[in-house]
Amino acid sequence: MGILTVLWEKWVEFRRDFYKITLAAMVAPLMYILVFGMGIQTVSHGQPYLNFLIPGVVALTTMNGSFNAIAQNLNVQRLYEKALDQVMISPTPLWQFVIGQIIGGSLRGIYAGVVILFLVLPIGTNLCFNGWSFLIMFLNGAVFATMGVVVSFYAKSHTDVPRFSNYVIMPMAYLCNTFFAAEAIPHGLREIIHYLPLSQASSMIRQIANREAFSFGGIGVLLVYLMLLMLMAFCFLYKKRNL
Repeated sequence: MGILTVLWEKWVEFRRDFYKITLAAMVAPLMYILVFGMGIQTVSHGQPYLNFLIPGVVALTTMNGSFNAIAQNLNVQRLYEKALDQVMISPTPLWQFVIGQIIGGSLRGIYAGVVILFLVLPIGTNLCFNGWSFLIMFLNGAVFATMGVVVSFYAKSHTDVPRFSNYVIMPMAYLCNTFFAAEAIPHGLREIIHYLPLSQASSMIRQIANREAFSFGGIGVLLVYLMLLMLMAFCFLYKKRNL
């Protein structure tokens, strides 16, 4: 019941701010597609650059949608509204609260990704997005929603979340196999970036979109990140650190 309560809260928030959330999910990715994909006419890996770009934009939109849906709101609730105090003293198990936040953030990420898919339909790229694509989008969203939970618990002020986003989320958005192939990055740094969650999600979604076989190892990498971040979130809650 605790998970459903959190999901209901997320649904009410989504329904209340539907137009704001939708526009926020559209603007930046649409600019990426127009400027890089249609404004810069080029070829990547023997195909139109749009076919390379769109799956990467879908992956990073899922990341941003999930992280932003959780990190900012939960940080404000914890530091200013003190709403988290009510969660701590309520009979709801704390793990249900965390799981509810993660699922809610993942669904917001998928919604943002689906918005982009509808926007690019008129372009006619002949890309394929199937059930595996949405599973990877969900897992990618879950990883970054959990990261949002951890960051919101760790933050000591409202500015800490945007600072983390500038230091971690934004570099991943540009480097993790989204706008250009990771093979162009020098050795050493390339291997590190390859195993970041967004790199794995971008690669798998792109391979599926181009009807290529994808490695299930990428799903394993996302699950490892998810488990580690969930462990960190539970440690913050049950040890009451920064709460």
